[in-house]
Amino acid sequence: MRRHAALLPIGLVTCGLALAGCTTGFSYISRNYVALTPQVVTIGCKEPYEVYDNRQLRRMLVVSDALREYAGCNLNEVRIDPDPAASRVKRFRTAARAYLDETVREDCRITGETVFDPLKSEFAYACDAPIEKRGTVVPRLPGRHPGLNQQ
Repeated sequence: MRRHAALLPIGLVTCGLALAGCTTGFSYISRNYVALTPQVVTIGCKEPYEVYDNRQLRRMLVVSDALREYAGCNLNEVRIDPDPAASRVKRFRTAARAYLDETVREDCRITGETVFDPLKSEFAYACDAPIEKRGTVVPRLPGRHPGLNQQ
């Protein structure tokens, strides 16, 4: 009985550290991305990814759908990926690259990646052009203008 009592504090510390990591990721994402409007990019498997682009920090958050990450790409086709986790990294990187290309930043390069969880990855990028000032009108993905009233 004494042995189990000694393990309890270790278990509590481990759980506390795990929760602190989740809180840190959550607060970081909230601080850097919550005020941004997502844009949607699709990749070869024709599945959409939401992208939150913090142009001042030159970082973007790519967010996937839970069903796609469980079943993989090609959900709209007969074939379903046998192991979606195996293609996850490649799909997220492809979505990040496609987003930069579609927003007229082909010269930018991805310089780093942080995986927050299976649905969210952040990509750092560098561009030759200077960082735009806040409020500068920048290219958005065609046909995706959230907030505009359709008449």
